[in-house]
Amino acid sequence: MKQSEASCAGCTLGTPEQQAKLHAVIAESKSTPGCLMHILQEAQGIYGYLPMSVQTVIAKELGISLSEVYGVVTFYSQFSLNPKGKHRISVCLGTACYVKGSDKILAEIEKELGIKSGECTADGLFSIDTCRCVGACGLAPVMMIGEEVYGRLTPDKVKGILDSYKKEEENA
Repeated sequence: MKQSEASCAGCTLGTPEQQAKLHAVIAESKSTPGCLMHILQEAQGIYGYLPMSVQTVIAKELGISLSEVYGVVTFYSQFSLNPKGKHRISVCLGTACYVKGSDKILAEIEKELGIKSGECTADGLFSIDTCRCVGACGLAPVMMIGEEVYGRLTPDKVKGILDSYKKEEENA
């Protein structure tokens, strides 16, 4: 952690609207015992992830240590320390998918986008994550982009699927 993040001197908290929402959520919840989870969920809804600067503000305003906030954020998989793309890709690495080659699907996505699992493209268009099961074992291997399920994948299908999203963005 950088010194500026630890003290939050000069840290950015997004747009003025995001800052106002964050402070309002903290103010309305801070007197409720056990409010940290709720505040973190709301903050992630505001920012899309939980950057260290946001965690620092939450800790300071709740009067708790940054390590306590960070411990909760890193313990629960619902929280993210990294920004997510407009199109969130989730590759299933559950047993059925893995046996049928989902590791090769993941490798192809990473190659096509130039990022690794857990990262977001520089343009903010795509992010990649893995999961253990999406409940579509009969379609293995599977990936999801947003709520759309893509099954019976092969590495050679990946580029076409990603290109369709890129083209959609160009035409928007």
